Amino acid sequence: MKDMMAEIRSEKPTISFEVFPPKKEAVFESVKGKAEQIAALHPTFMSVTYGAGGGTSKFTIDIAEGIQKKYDVPAMAHLTCVSTPRAKIEEYVAEMQKRGLTHIMALRGDIPAEAPDKSEWGFAHASDLISYVKEAAPEMTIGAACYPECHPESVHVAEDIANLKTKCDAGADFLTSQMFFDNNVFFTFLFKAREAGIDVPILPGIMPITNAKQVIRARDLSHAFMPRRFMAIVDRFGEDPDAMRKAGIAYATDQIIDLYANGISHVHVYAMNDFGVASAIMENLKGIIA
Repeated sequence: MKDMMAEIRSEKPTISFEVFPPKKEAVFESVKGKAEQIAALHPTFMSVTYGAGGGTSKFTIDIAEGIQKKYDVPAMAHLTCVSTPRAKIEEYVAEMQKRGLTHIMALRGDIPAEAPDKSEWGFAHASDLISYVKEAAPEMTIGAACYPECHPESVHVAEDIANLKTKCDAGADFLTSQMFFDNNVFFTFLFKAREAGIDVPILPGIMPITNAKQVIRARDLSHAFMPRRFMAIVDRFGEDPDAMRKAGIAYATDQIIDLYANGISHVHVYAMNDFGVASAIMENLKGIIA
């Protein structure tokens, strides 16, 4: 199996993809099939998300295990700690170890809309979860999240960077960013992170927008700045599904190539279980990626 961290640290351009598990068992096989199609492209690694409160945790591990066993692609299972008792987190990590999964994305997760009862939470912060995983499963490679445009709950960028440094000091081996649509935003963030002493690999997260409805959802989820160049594409092609899909893939590809050209060796793509998007980007990057 690939040495994921060695490839991430390499100067050779590489790529990884994120997929998500189904919410219902009835569609598990369909979603698993889509994830495995993407795995067949042999990215550096694949990450599999985790539903709020662990609602899809079994599916997360099942898909991650399948990807890794069938395609020899390192699979990173997500784990969120918000609203989750410590015992359940311990069971999840133990199950990962049992299945041979040694890469974990440790996240706090979104705070529930209703007033949360934190008394049963195992951990309140991602840094606490990272510390636990580092001690309980030292063989694990641990990823964590970062926000190029500042975490929405942080008062200012300096506070956000300080919190990020805490996660790295707790044991995070690398960081993956929230989606962004202007590479200058990422370059500015990267400079500030390095200036603060954060020296782990920082992977930019790219979301290909393939239909106009995704624009609103992406903006609500990430609060990302959408440059005029990107919005012009949406304005021009948003009502033509085929044209918008092609233009969205082209825009994401252009972002990725620009990142590579400016010394970023690894890019993480939010593929949304869409093999067509993943394969088109891989085709566009043929001859560039390792």
